[in-house]
Amino acid sequence: MRSPYTLTGACLAAVVLLCSSASAGPRSRVQAGSSTSSRQEIEALESRYNNAFNTRDVDGIMSCYAPGRELFVFDAVPPREYPSWDDYKRDWETLFSMYSGPASNQISEQSITVVGPVAYGHNIQSTTFTNKDGSQVHLVVRVTDVYRKIGKKWLIVQEHVSFPVNVATGQADLQSKP
Repeated sequence: MRSPYTLTGACLAAVVLLCSSASAGPRSRVQAGSSTSSRQEIEALESRYNNAFNTRDVDGIMSCYAPGRELFVFDAVPPREYPSWDDYKRDWETLFSMYSGPASNQISEQSITVVGPVAYGHNIQSTTFTNKDGSQVHLVVRVTDVYRKIGKKWLIVQEHVSFPVNVATGQADLQSKP
């Protein structure tokens, strides 16, 4: 059995490690020992996702996500969760069928932290959907992703998409500005 001092020391070391990681600047979040190429590969993944979104290519979008039940998503729209790749693909198909005109998406404020074969990041996505009648819907969402290197390829294994909410009114802030 380990002594309480050993356990306390290990916990303290973990807290120090986490705090030192969190204090890195928002644009320089590659952990020591992680290659810059991993960050670049994840940035390329996000670019592929964005290009697929802008061309309404559901298969291209889904190629950025882990297969099967390795994927879990909290999206901004009901239902509360999408516990698999198939469920989330149906969500994208439904979304694009609701807005049959052009769609556009821009990713900004991208931050990526790589820790070995796992990484996490967040960004802001400004989106425009076009209705059948030509009218447009503009949304700004916050996206947090967890990535894992599966084989030789980085994929999104967990995603959380959200809007800020005015707690007093219960209304979502769909135009979210800093």
